Amino acid sequence: MKTRTRSQAKILNLLKTLKCAISAQDLYLELRNNQQNMGLATVYRALEALKLDGLVTVRTLTNGESLYSPVQQDQHHLTCLNCGASIPIPQCPVHELEQQLERSHQFKVYYHTLEFFGLCQQCQATP
Repeated sequence: MKTRTRSQAKILNLLKTLKCAISAQDLYLELRNNQQNMGLATVYRALEALKLDGLVTVRTLTNGESLYSPVQQDQHHLTCLNCGASIPIPQCPVHELEQQLERSHQFKVYYHTLEFFGLCQQCQATP
């Protein structure tokens, strides 16, 4: 296990206490609200290092915003291209494929994301 910097440890701990994924900017503000002063560039560097260590997932929304969360389980979503609503999918349709790829390519998978894009029921009904 790699040694983490204090900034990485603070960010990882905060991510674990939050109930949802969060942007780097909102994470920066949350740290400031908790009197944990850290520059925004440091937040981005720490998130990148945690991602590369397989401890943090990043999910990019249709508007380009990246959301970060601790690796707890794989994430699957239905995302509306019109309103941006994101509906979590609890089941994993690619779990067996992940295991097969790990074996056939000798590749350690930390996590995966699966996202389907389209229109939600409300946006389909809007003319």
